[in-house]
Amino acid sequence: MSWESHGSLVKAGDLVQLVGLSYKSYIFPLEPGKALHTHRGVVKHDDLIGLPWGTQVFSHIGSPFFLLQPSLPDLLKNVPRATQILYPKDIAYILMVMGIGPGTRVIEAGTGSGAFTAALAHSVGATGSVYSYEYREEHQLKARRNLDRLGLAEQVEFKLKDIGTGFDETEVDALFLDVANPYDYIQQTRRALKAGGYFGSIVPTANQVITLLNALRQNDFGFIDVCEISLRYYKPEPTRFRPTDRMVAHTGYLIFARPVLINHETSDKKLLKETGAIGLTEEEEWDQELTDQAAQD
Repeated sequence: MSWESHGSLVKAGDLVQLVGLSYKSYIFPLEPGKALHTHRGVVKHDDLIGLPWGTQVFSHIGSPFFLLQPSLPDLLKNVPRATQILYPKDIAYILMVMGIGPGTRVIEAGTGSGAFTAALAHSVGATGSVYSYEYREEHQLKARRNLDRLGLAEQVEFKLKDIGTGFDETEVDALFLDVANPYDYIQQTRRALKAGGYFGSIVPTANQVITLLNALRQNDFGFIDVCEISLRYYKPEPTRFRPTDRMVAHTGYLIFARPVLINHETSDKKLLKETGAIGLTEEEEWDQELTDQAAQD
């Protein structure tokens, strides 16, 4: 099966997407002799092979569809899931901030349904490695099937293991924790990451963020950032351009940091405070608030 087909014509074995009215979408591999059966009619696979991407096609009862190559966000949103998956808006930002690209060695925990695993595997390419940790076997099996369906499983080494006992790898470039209690595994994270590498995590609540921030400081992480990503859509109509009624707002707090080497006797305290490696005094926090307010005025 080919997902990333670079030709202009649809071929047997390609993973295709049919998008119909109300954006109803079907994603499936093209296999000669087979047919897609939907409540909007039947579409024969043979009728799609050889057509240009972007062609409008019709079912046997006349329902219209556009024939498209599915994007990575389309694929991730449609993976069979047993757990909540990361949203594409968060995934894209994570990949950029954590420097994940061809050749990167990256650890993720937990695997869940494999949506983020697929994005990682796609990003690191054939020269990189993804080590995906999960302690629930049924979730890992589902993730493996999802990665196989996309042709990305070869880039992933699946680990069925409790990360409380530590990671098998060391000196990795990046490590992302998508677990309920990431603050309990920062020592294990520190041992697996290379100095100056990239750490990331996502949690849904503010109290989890606070606990994680304290754990990061206790284990000599700096360059700490916390953010959330909101996505607003607009009506693509020149005569009535305005926001649509749908918006993907809070899906989780993203926390990023980098393990740094700190000599607490000789390191410059001002730099440590600016990078978040150590906290501010109450007086310094108040001065910072006044500075931030003045900058907004």
